[in-house]
Amino acid sequence: MTDTTRAGFVALIGEPNAGKSTLLNRMVGAKVSIVTHKVQTTRTRIRGVAMEGQAQIVFVDTPGLFRPRRRLDRAMVKAAWGGASDADVIVLLIEAHRGLTEGVQAIIDRLKDEMPKGQPVALAINKIDRVKAETLLALTERLNEAFPFRKTFMISAEKGYGVADLRAWLAAELPEGPWFYPEDQIADLPMRMIAAEMTREKLTLRLHEELPYQLTVETEKWEDKPDGTTRIDQIVYVARDGHKGIVLGNKGETIKSVGQAARAEIAEFLGRTVHLFLQVKVRPNWLDEPERYSEMGLDFKDGDA
Repeated sequence: MTDTTRAGFVALIGEPNAGKSTLLNRMVGAKVSIVTHKVQTTRTRIRGVAMEGQAQIVFVDTPGLFRPRRRLDRAMVKAAWGGASDADVIVLLIEAHRGLTEGVQAIIDRLKDEMPKGQPVALAINKIDRVKAETLLALTERLNEAFPFRKTFMISAEKGYGVADLRAWLAAELPEGPWFYPEDQIADLPMRMIAAEMTREKLTLRLHEELPYQLTVETEKWEDKPDGTTRIDQIVYVARDGHKGIVLGNKGETIKSVGQAARAEIAEFLGRTVHLFLQVKVRPNWLDEPERYSEMGLDFKDGDA
């Protein structure tokens, strides 16, 4: 057993919904990154911290890479590539049943053009339970012809298959050096932001169509009380009056059930009783306000066309 410690950053990149957040949560062993079936769920570069032997792996969970249309989209994509170029190792996650899509090809092209030479890039083919073995083999060959991946892993982030092998390989690839975080820390996002993300996840799951991309959640107040409970006040910002009605629901039912679900999850995460208070406010231009972007860990200027 070696006493040498290792530490480094691993960027998970891929198309939206490839399973990056699920993989991060599986690696870390806790729910750090929100997981929904909607694209563009991850806005901030949430870092999850996983321990593997004497190595500390700090995951940069980048927003899914897609063709940006609006300012927020452009800022997210810029953040994703920024996270990748700063990392010690990159893992490109693709879905087995979708294969080498146009989007994956675009990511591979950009990896060739923009990433530092010699930076290790691994391929992780996710959701392998959805395809036959021979299809997987052909896909692996095709992808490795398209890019010189350091290593290829077949995984199921949801079921955990192959994840331990990937984590062990990543640990060995990281540079020697002291750990960045205390051993028991799993994320470097402020708790206020993690709590806001949990509430946003519940809203995203409850509401449909375009609305979730027109709202954001901010933790306005956080008070740890002497009795061991925590009071959290959050504001849900929406772009239009009509959206406010949708978020509130009939007689406030929607926001009430969202609040209950979010409160339960935040309480479980913190390991204490939580009192959560949600307000819905209309801010027509929140998508154009620099302070909303810094709340999400994004740079407003990165959204410039």
